This record gives sequence, structure tokens and C-alpha cells, in this order.
Amino acid sequence: MTSRTPRDSRLRLVSPRPLAEAPRAVTQRRARRAAPRPPEGTPPPAELARLARTRLADAARVAHWADAELRPGRDGATPDGKGTLSDATAERAAADLGLSVAQVRADWDTARLAGLVEVHGDSARPGWRLRAWHRDDSAVLRGWVAFFDAWTLAYPEPEDPGQSAVADVVSAMPQVLSFLQLSAGPVPVEQLLDLLCQRVTELRTERCEVAYTSRPDQPGENGETLRAEHPAPPDQGSAEDIPLAPLLGWALDALAYVGALTRADGQATLTPLGNWAVWVKLEQICVAAQSPAGNIEQNAEAMLRGCAQLRPNAARAEYRAWLAARPVGSAVTELLAAARGEDALLRGLAFDALRVVGAPAEPDVRAVADERPLRPYAQLWLAEHDGADPEEAHAVLTREEATWLWVDTAAAVADHGEAPLLVRHLESAVQPTVPALLDEVRAVGHPRTVQVLVALAAAHPDPALAKAVRRAAFQVHTGEG
Repeated sequence: MTSRTPRDSRLRLVSPRPLAEAPRAVTQRRARRAAPRPPEGTPPPAELARLARTRLADAARVAHWADAELRPGRDGATPDGKGTLSDATAERAAADLGLSVAQVRADWDTARLAGLVEVHGDSARPGWRLRAWHRDDSAVLRGWVAFFDAWTLAYPEPEDPGQSAVADVVSAMPQVLSFLQLSAGPVPVEQLLDLLCQRVTELRTERCEVAYTSRPDQPGENGETLRAEHPAPPDQGSAEDIPLAPLLGWALDALAYVGALTRADGQATLTPLGNWAVWVKLEQICVAAQSPAGNIEQNAEAMLRGCAQLRPNAARAEYRAWLAARPVGSAVTELLAAARGEDALLRGLAFDALRVVGAPAEPDVRAVADERPLRPYAQLWLAEHDGADPEEAHAVLTREEATWLWVDTAAAVADHGEAPLLVRHLESAVQPTVPALLDEVRAVGHPRTVQVLVALAAAHPDPALAKAVRRAAFQVHTGEG
């Protein structure tokens, strides 16, 4: 006979975990795939790391100088004590290192893009890669790949090129790099221009824009003759009027600047580092394409749904592959759009994917921190990005934000999980008792409060507690109290 005596309703306080880390209701296991081997002739990781250290040596030197001289409390620190690179700091670094101010600023920018220093608002601090610079080859290679991924930021764009045309070229460059990688040797720049024009034509055709037609050849940079492609003249000026040859020249120069390729005699050739990086990204795409859902071809929402039943490590591998096939900016925009939807599970998974993006996503995440549904997720993301332990990051949330996040996560569990997981979710609440939790859940005003409480009441084995939860759901539904 079931006892009607109310049981102890105190909640055990534990560190909340993101839903992606919770046990999955349905676990989808994939067959292990043999570790891929890089193309023949690819240098070993130690040699690749040596090349990366050489390319980033100046940036690492400035970062080490900043680490030593700009720490709060040091005699040489800036007046605000935050390690910012002010004009005075840049001049002092130039004097100490024997460089020009312009070179210091360029090396500082490179250090930021490579993750050797991390800048948060008005403050800067050494990145974890700088700490591991001399002992961890993988950290060095990750730093260089981050620099490689940011090639559009590392090298100035041509003046007034038209943002739409630049975006088309940036979107088309992965195919150009893949062609260079598969060619395994020098490729004439004119041939790359043909490929670029074909890809840009495809992109604009998909958007129902004007198709390309040829115009006379024109000289490119470094004396190459490049056949520019243009659309038929539209009724009014548009992005299609902008020649692609100069933009290809800019892209190749930028990739040469980061160390991914070389240009000589009208030809372009991937460096060993560039060849390895492109192979890694192609391999990530191939892995994702082999997934049952074909996540690499999906938009962000469909990709996240495809990853929902994967274990965290497998899901992160899918995120990396999906991100590798897209410009970072558009990928972050897609993920945040998915996070704004009604499905709370996708909200949590979207921010897990943004953790894989890392520093490039920081401005966009900060921009959404004032949106109430996204604020708790954004606050946790920013805290972890600033170096907080993921197990302790929840301390940055206010009580109201933590309660909102609890309800949102409970909604995800109710929609996609099983009853025992929803019951266990009680343990992650910050409130010490069920009555306190119910009071604050009712006050927080989450749109899914009623559904969450009804699902919890139906799932909980304690009749007295279930009755209290049902009463709270009824009160929220009728607007009482």
C-alpha cells in the first residue's frame, strides 16, 4: 500500500550540466572509422608544428612580451592594469622588441587571431595556446589553423570591392583550395580564376541572380593575365559588375600571408601547412557526409536535430565538420537563429556548437546576451570563454536566470527525453526545496512553465510531490497567485 505521508522534498544540490552532457534517451552508435592517413608526402606533425611556429614566431614574441610586461601589478603595466594595447603600450613594445609600431600592431592582431592572446572588451590575457607554445605541437597547429581560418581578417580587402562580391569570393574559396590540394602542385592562377568564376556563377544562380558572361582579358597582380568573368549588363549597377580577378588576387595574397600557399610565375601552390589544413577540413566534411542524416548538407536547425541523439564527443565532431564547410560568420548566424526557435533542445545544442566555434563567435554571442531566452546560455558561454571552469560557470547566472535555464532545459527533456531523466533534472535546480523551486518557476514567466510542470507531475513517483507540482501548474495556467 502506498504511503500518503509526504516525503522529504529537499533537493540535492549538484552542479548543473548542459543537456548535451546528460545521458541520451536514445543512443545512436556509429561504427568506428579507421583513422585517416594524410596524403603521401605530408610532413609529420612535429615538422608541421615547426613550420607553424616559424610563421607565428613574431606574433608569439609580442604575446610573450605582453604576458610579461602587462600583467596587473607589474611596474610596466598600463595605467588601467588590464593589459590593453594602447598607443603608449605599442610604442613601448616596439622599443623593447626593436620593431616598428606598425609591426607590433600587426603581430598583435596575428596573435589575437591565432588565440595566443584573448581580448575581452577592454582587457587582454594570454591564451592557453601561448602557455603550451613550446611543449605542445597540437596547440601550435590549432593556433595556426585558427589564423588560417581568419585569412579574410588577416589581410586588408581591396578598397571598395563591394561586400556582396567579396562574400561570393570568400564562399567560393574552399572549392579553389580543394582544387589546389587535389592538384598536388602548382596551378596557373588563370585556371583558378576560371574555377572561381564557375563557383560564383553557381552561387548567384542559386540566388536567381544574373548569369556570367565573358569579357576581355585584363592584367592581374604580379603580371598574370586573368580572364575576368562578368554578368550580362543589368539595368542598374550591381555586385556582378565587379571583376573577380582582383578579388582572387586579394584572396591568394591573403592566404599567402597566413602561410597557406605561395605565388610565383603566375602560379599558386599550397605550402605543406596549407596542404595539410585543407586535407583536414576535407576529411572532416567526408566524415560528416557519411553520417546517417547527412548533416554536412543541412541547415543549422536540421544539423542540430541530426546531432541530438549523438554522444557529446560525436556531436562535437559533427559540429566541427559542419563548421568547416561554411564561412564562420554565416555559420554563427545560422546557429543563433536556430537557438531563437521554440525547441529548447536546439537552443542548448546551438550553444554547444558555438563552443566549438570559439573566439570568432564572441561578438555575436555578446550581442544576444540581452535577449531573454538566450541570455542564460550566452552568459554561460561567455563565462567559459573567459576561462571559467564549465562545472562552476553557473555561478555567473542570477537566481532568475538559473531558474529560467532550469525550465528551458526541463522543456527540452520533456520534449525529447524520458520520464526518469526529467525527474533527475530536479537535482540540478538551485533552489533547496521543491516549494521554493515551484514559487520561483511560477515567478520567472517561462512560456513553457505549464507544460514542464504537468510533465514533471506525471513523471514523478512521489504522489505528494506530484500533487504539489500539478497544483502549481494549474495556478500558472489560471493566473492565480
